[in-house]
Amino acid sequence: MPLHNTAELKAGPTSEIEAEVLNDKTSTYEFPAAMQDPQTVYQTIHDQLILDGNSQQNLATFCTTWMEPEVRQLMDESADKNMIDKDEYPQTAAIEERCVHMLADLWNSPEAAGTIGCSTTGSSEAAMLGALALKWNWRKRQHAKGKSTETPNLIMGPVQVCWHKFCRYFDVEIREVPMEGDRLLLTPEEVIKRCDENTIGVVVTLGVTFTLQFEPVHGISIALDKLQSETELDIPIHVDGASGAFLAPFSQPELLWDFRIPRVKSINASGHKFGLAPLGVGWALWREKHDLPEELIFDVNYLGGNMPTFALNFSRPGGEIICQYYNFMRLGKEGYREIQTECYALGRYLAEKIAEFGPFKIIYDGQGGIPGLCWKLKDPASSSFTLYEFADRLRERGWLVPAYSMPPNREDLVIQRILVRHGFTRTMALQLLGEIQGALNHFAERQPEQPSAPTPVGAGSSSHDHSGR
Repeated sequence: MPLHNTAELKAGPTSEIEAEVLNDKTSTYEFPAAMQDPQTVYQTIHDQLILDGNSQQNLATFCTTWMEPEVRQLMDESADKNMIDKDEYPQTAAIEERCVHMLADLWNSPEAAGTIGCSTTGSSEAAMLGALALKWNWRKRQHAKGKSTETPNLIMGPVQVCWHKFCRYFDVEIREVPMEGDRLLLTPEEVIKRCDENTIGVVVTLGVTFTLQFEPVHGISIALDKLQSETELDIPIHVDGASGAFLAPFSQPELLWDFRIPRVKSINASGHKFGLAPLGVGWALWREKHDLPEELIFDVNYLGGNMPTFALNFSRPGGEIICQYYNFMRLGKEGYREIQTECYALGRYLAEKIAEFGPFKIIYDGQGGIPGLCWKLKDPASSSFTLYEFADRLRERGWLVPAYSMPPNREDLVIQRILVRHGFTRTMALQLLGEIQGALNHFAERQPEQPSAPTPVGAGSSSHDHSGR
């Protein structure tokens, strides 16, 4: 029997598979013409979702991946509640207001009982609301002085992408301080270099996405106080506390970063990160009522009652706010402190053990910032693997440990990062360490004369996701 040629072998089954894939896409991408059995549709979607990763092994995300059964039950019971419709759901609205005042108390507002704030769909929206208030207040000050309002600027260090979005969407010059050498955070000196009369504010991050470290809010405030005494420039601070605002009050209560500093006018935070709420809730608070311009608040009455709203979107689910309140009541300061203390301890343990493997240099060891750690290769040039390859090897075993390059001017620095969240246990940490050792053994078997090709900066399937808000 004559052998089939290579082209025939390739054309046969491959074309049949491609045809099946194409048919499947057609059937799932087109709007169905008829109804189907609910259990059949459920099972189809359920089976597709199995292909997703295991969230408990996702050490890249800042977001909540473990919830108590009571939280899931409250989410089910709240699936039909629209947070914006405060006339129809007055108790949900009251719970949102309670959360705002609880956070004002936690963040040491001078008037916690009367603090103005709101829930949002996440910390990115909350950050943008804070920045909008800065811009409007700056514009008022400029008008009062008879000066131009054409060129506002906002100063920040290495930030999450939402701040780039804000500056682009709302026409504000971004003055992002680049990393230089070993300086990977915003510093008072770098802030002062960039301040002028068009600066609407300074964003200080309490938990930088890239390295997990806290930036020095108090030190920057002191520098801005000195600048004001010398130049009369009164520049406010907005604290991006996406993660840190739910960490510092419990782990470092003596740290000055919040409304105890008069120059801090607003704070944003992610309830669905270390606030432990389900995905979809953030918080924006202002130090005093006049820090949020009245012009940014809208009154609507077409939902059955007159109600103020300040948000970038409108309708949104109420369940996440209700579950945030559940966590506040369920855990209190004691519970949050206990959970975060365990996470910090596990981060320090992992930093110690990963340093012992040899090839890695720890950049952040889990102390003083967000629970977790990050590291780089001690000697990338002589290493038999890149961190991108290392991340891909771990991913084959289900572990998502991202590798990514740093922002300007340190794109040459590639690091790897682990977030330690509630639900990540010591047993899981030991399993991860075993997988890391296995990956190192795998790369050690490579022949010396065949070193791995360097991965271009920003490449690799495990590149960092700058969202997570």
